[in-house]
Amino acid sequence: MTQESMTAGPLLVGDVGGTNARFALARAVEGRTVLEHFDSFPAETYPTFLEGVKAFLDGCEVKPTGGVIAVAGPVTDGAIDLTNSPWRVSEGELQTLGLQPVRLINDFEALAWGAPVVPGNELASLGGPAEGDPHAAIALVGPGTGFGVSALARDAHGREMALASEGGHACFAPGDPIEDEVLRILRRRYDRVSIERLICGPGLLNLHRALAEIDGRQTHIDDPAQITAQALADPNSPCGATLARFCAMLGAVAGDIALTTGARGGVYIAGGIVPRILPFIQASPFRQRFERKGRFQDYMAAIPTKVILHKHAALLGAARVAFAEAG
Repeated sequence: MTQESMTAGPLLVGDVGGTNARFALARAVEGRTVLEHFDSFPAETYPTFLEGVKAFLDGCEVKPTGGVIAVAGPVTDGAIDLTNSPWRVSEGELQTLGLQPVRLINDFEALAWGAPVVPGNELASLGGPAEGDPHAAIALVGPGTGFGVSALARDAHGREMALASEGGHACFAPGDPIEDEVLRILRRRYDRVSIERLICGPGLLNLHRALAEIDGRQTHIDDPAQITAQALADPNSPCGATLARFCAMLGAVAGDIALTTGARGGVYIAGGIVPRILPFIQASPFRQRFERKGRFQDYMAAIPTKVILHKHAALLGAARVAFAEAG
């Protein structure tokens, strides 16, 4: 399919997480992705995934001919079962809505495709050089409803390949005696403690309760939003200590993933939490823990860490894949 024909018919792009579903129509205009006809709603609005997609399509004046939907979970044989949502769907079911071709991809795979095309003014630095090695891999991590991980492999010939991952379910590795105790406490509840048990919205609450137990104090907070609100209002409060520890642990995990993927091109932080606490995390031990990798500290110091502020970066990535599929 030519570039001209791709722009003639819009393509459906979606970003569906455990909490919210976002859809848009994508067009390629002079080599640039343009997103239009946005819609966003809580996933619980529709009983099934297919009903949610159909509702969006029904509201489109010009119907898309195909598309790509990014989902928060592994895609197996063209089907998904969202990790933190009751929604299930397959590419075959989506084809009944007139979408051909249509593809489901992991949401962080979409972010891996989208990160390099996010405008520079919609990125915020968390330390390191302004730019990384343009021919090296980049890594994506993101705390939100869960914890997402992906990477984009790149070479000197401009070739790219996104790597879908479930790295958020790798084991959490404590970095000091306090985190040793946090791990011990969470093991009583979960037996095996993954990264996602601590570094995401529900994980922030797990962390806060564990730190309260270590300090021998009571806490009646039962909403992660309360923790961030109180931490931002008073960084010296117990909630401030929780959020600072959360940022430090996120830095350590991001550094581990950079080492694992060889992400000398940079590490991008996505997800819904970090953009809302940006000044806090910039002043936190995030970057110190990111670089604290023993003999590889110099290696880590050369890797930029950036926060994606663009609200629809996954849709940009889904659009890149959709145009390639349509071509």
